[in-house]
Amino acid sequence: MFTDVVILAGGFGERLWPASSSDHPKQFMKIAGNVSFLQTSIQRALAIKPKGKIVIVTRKDIYKTVSIHCKSLLPKLSLEDQKKLKEDLYILPETEPKQTTAPIILSCHFLKQLSKETEPLVLVLTSDHIITPIENFVSDCEKASQAAKEGKFLCFAIPPTEPATGYGYIKTGKSINSDGSVFEIEKFVEKPDLKTATEYLASGNYWWNSGMFGFTCSTLINELKKHQTDAYTAFENIPNGKAPVFKEVNGFKYVASWKAMDEAYKNVPVIAIDKSVAEKTDIACAVRSTFNWDDIGSWDAFEKLFNHNVGKAVEIESEGNFIYSDMPVALCGIKNVVVVIKNGRALIMKKGKSALVRDVVKQMKNSNV
Repeated sequence: MFTDVVILAGGFGERLWPASSSDHPKQFMKIAGNVSFLQTSIQRALAIKPKGKIVIVTRKDIYKTVSIHCKSLLPKLSLEDQKKLKEDLYILPETEPKQTTAPIILSCHFLKQLSKETEPLVLVLTSDHIITPIENFVSDCEKASQAAKEGKFLCFAIPPTEPATGYGYIKTGKSINSDGSVFEIEKFVEKPDLKTATEYLASGNYWWNSGMFGFTCSTLINELKKHQTDAYTAFENIPNGKAPVFKEVNGFKYVASWKAMDEAYKNVPVIAIDKSVAEKTDIACAVRSTFNWDDIGSWDAFEKLFNHNVGKAVEIESEGNFIYSDMPVALCGIKNVVVVIKNGRALIMKKGKSALVRDVVKQMKNSNV
C-alpha cells in the first residue's frame, strides 16, 4: 500500500461561488453528514493506513483554517486514527499557488527529507472530491500502489456515466496485470465537446481522469527531469538547502518557513501535473476504479449531495428548485432554479447553467462588486 499521502488543498473553488470564496474555498464547505470536503479527503487518507506521513499542501492565507478542520475532525475518528493524525500530519503552506506540478514535486522533496531511510510511495489526493464506498477506494489503491511500486505513474480511471464535457478523458491501452484491472494509458484527452464526449461514452474505451495519482517520489522527479526540465531544475537544490522550520497550529505541525521552497518557487513554472508529466510520460497507467466519484465542481453537481434544501425555505407554486442559504428564502411561481445565499451574496441560477458562474466571479471582480 502507499506509504505516504499528499492532499492538494490550495484551490479557490470559484465554480461554487458565493458559498465558496478565496478565503473560504470549496474544500471547507460542509456536505451531507456535516463534514467538509477536506475532512472526507483526510478520512480517505487514513483509510489506506499509510505507514508514513499525510501532507496537506495549501495556501499561506488559509493554513490555519486547514488546521481547524483537522482538529474538528478528531472526535469523529477512532483513537488509532486520532493518534496517526496528531503524529504524522503536516500542513505545508506553499510560497504561492502555482498549479499542481509545483506542490506535488515540493511534497516529494519534503517526504524524501522526512523519510530518509525509505523511498516514499505516494498517493496524491484532491481535497474536494466525493468518493464512495471507501472499501472500494482502499481496494483500488492497493492495486495502484503495486504498479506504482514497480515504477509506473498511476492514475485512477473513472467509468463515465454521461457524456461530460467538464472532465479530461483517458483512453485505454493494454492490460498490465492478470485480472485486467490496471492498464496502460494510450493517451490523455482534453475536455471534449458534447459530440466527442458522446462518442467516447459509446466506444467504451474512454474513462474520466480523476485527478488523483500514485508514484514513488523518485519516479516523479525523474519524469519531470525528462519532460519538464524547468520544474525539475527549480527544485534541484532543495535537498542541499536548509530544512524547513516547523511550528504548531491547533495541535498540528506546519511548515512555518522554508527558504529552499521560497527559492524554488521563484523559478518553477505554473503548470498542471497533467501537462508536465501525465500527458508526456511513457509509463502512465490507470486502475479501473470500482468506486463512485464526483468532483462536485458546479452547483448542478452539488445538488446531488442533498435530497432537500439547505436552510429555511418556503416555496409556493414552485418546484424543481434547490436552495442553499444561511437565511430564510421564499420562492413564488419559480421552477428549476438554484438559489445560493452565502457570505452576504446571492446567486440565482437556472439549472444547467453552472458553467456561467466563473464568468460571474470574473465580472464581479472586474466591476469591484
